[in-house]
Amino acid sequence: MSQEQIQPQRREPDPGDVPAPPVPTAPVTTSVDDAGLDSVLDEIDLVLESNAEEFVKGFVQKGGQ
Repeated sequence: MSQEQIQPQRREPDPGDVPAPPVPTAPVTTSVDDAGLDSVLDEIDLVLESNAEEFVKGFVQKGGQ
């Protein structure tokens, strides 16, 4: 039994085709809550100071996962 591969035919662009204008995107706005960020970083520091080994073990992959 033979298998045929059907490939789509390429179409030459029509000179009358006009590319679509780019879609405008919304401006990206980010606001950083410095107090909240500092709080999270302080909490991470406390965890690492008290038990860094257990913290790291939580991120180690086991069994090739």
